[in-house]
Formats: sequence, C-alpha cells, structure tokens
Amino acid sequence: MLADDPTAAAVLATVPCYPVPPNGRSPGIDALRAARAGHGLAIGKDGVMLILRRPWLALDVAVTPPICAYVPFGSTGELKADLRCGLIPHEHLISVLDHFRAALPNEAAAFVIWNEATKEFALHFPAVDEATPSRLVYRTPVLPPDWHVVCDIHSHGAGPAYFSATDDADDAFATKISLVFGRLGQPDGPMMASRLCAGGMFLPIPRSPFLGDYHAV
Repeated sequence: MLADDPTAAAVLATVPCYPVPPNGRSPGIDALRAARAGHGLAIGKDGVMLILRRPWLALDVAVTPPICAYVPFGSTGELKADLRCGLIPHEHLISVLDHFRAALPNEAAAFVIWNEATKEFALHFPAVDEATPSRLVYRTPVLPPDWHVVCDIHSHGAGPAYFSATDDADDAFATKISLVFGRLGQPDGPMMASRLCAGGMFLPIPRSPFLGDYHAV
C-alpha cells in the first residue's frame, strides 16, 4: 500500500506509476495502454513515460530524459501519438476557415467533436461572449454522452497565428488538439499554429489533423 490517507490513495490510483520489468512486460502497463481512458506513468531505464488514453487518442510520450543512476528496469518502449478517431475530414477544415473569414475583422472559434459510438465527426460553433479583432471569449461545449472534443480552434483574424499567455492558461489542464489560424484574408494566409495539449504539456504535432492537409506549424 502506497498511502494510508484515503485521498492520497485515490490520487495515486487515478494516476498509477509502474516500474518496467527487465523483460519490458507488465500487466499494469499493458492494461493502461489498452484502456479506453486514463493515464499513468511508466518508469524505465530510458526515463519516465506518460501513457495517456482517451477514446480518440493514444499517447505514449517521454516526460524525462534517461535516468542517470542504474535501475534494474526495462525500456518504456516506443513513443506514440495516434489518433484513435482517425484524421478529420477535410470539409470540416474548409467550413471552419469559411466561418473564420466571415467573422473578420473579429476573432472566432470552433470545435471539432467526435462521436465514440458512431465514429462521426462534427463541428460545434460555441457561444461567444466577446469578439474583437484582438480578443475572444468563448465557451467550451458541454457535450452529450459519446461525444468528445478533439480540436479546440480559434482565429487571430488578419494577425499572425500563435499561442498567447491566455491560450496557455486555458489549455494547461486539457487533453485536446489546439489550433490557431491567422493571416485570414491576407495574400500569405491562412497561417496555422498547432499543438497537442496533454498531461499539462504542450507537444508539437508533426502534421495537420485534417485529412489531405499536411502542414503543421
């Protein structure tokens, strides 16, 4: 037993931590990787790995460099960032960009959501409390059962695409793909900034999550 306090025990059960046996196999780690949802840590000779699962995402990412001291553990395994839901249909990207251009000169927002039961994607355009060319306040949707937020997207109008300090605070404890589009209506646009938010980290993504669109900035 790792903790006598019930609250501490519940926290440790929610985010378990497993040493990797020398042969690399562990029922606990295998169950974590196969889970529909959950996350935990694997500790191996090559460092600490976050294993995070959501219905739409399978992520195995290193959170520390290799451990300098000798530990009799095996390897945590290969890194992974797989969209269990698959790539988002390209027509949703077109619809999002059309919505953002229609909102110019103001900023705008959209969510890509995914249904775990039917495997369909959809767009949700959120309630906006304030929209100007330099400020946007919008509401994260409360979704019915089986629906999950995959992408949280907003625009910077005609300005450049980047993640602000406000974006960092909003994204800090979420698991989602975060996208910002800028240079809308400009000859050199649109411009996209992208990241995967998971485990309190902001991770680069190697390509666009939209089918047929290969750019990720």
